[in-house]
Amino acid sequence: MTNKTFLTLHGSIYFVFALALFFIPSLMWPMYGVEINDQYAYFLSQHTSIFLGGIAAVSLMLKDIEAGITAKKLLTALLISNMLGVVITVYAGVTGIFVGFGWSDPAFFTFLSVLTYLQLKKQ
Repeated sequence: MTNKTFLTLHGSIYFVFALALFFIPSLMWPMYGVEINDQYAYFLSQHTSIFLGGIAAVSLMLKDIEAGITAKKLLTALLISNMLGVVITVYAGVTGIFVGFGWSDPAFFTFLSVLTYLQLKKQ
């Protein structure tokens, strides 16, 4: 796929999750087995949206980047971010923090890591 298509897809996915965790954390987190039981947990979910929204913004604003050194660096940074997502969410699943729909996060981050790696190889 082209960088434009990949970065649009990547950024859009992160944007949707940023909005969901900001506006409806009380609906989202219980699906993963995590309780939003006070204002601090609610705020931390909204705080997480900063980073998800930032990744979305970088992906979407740079979607027209052509193959080259800068594209490789961008895709490498996104790959590292997605792989961190794999590690952290697998940890949450193994330790019992994530239950229920929680299995989807490691699958999601693994899927994005694979897509990002394949896109990086094309550069």
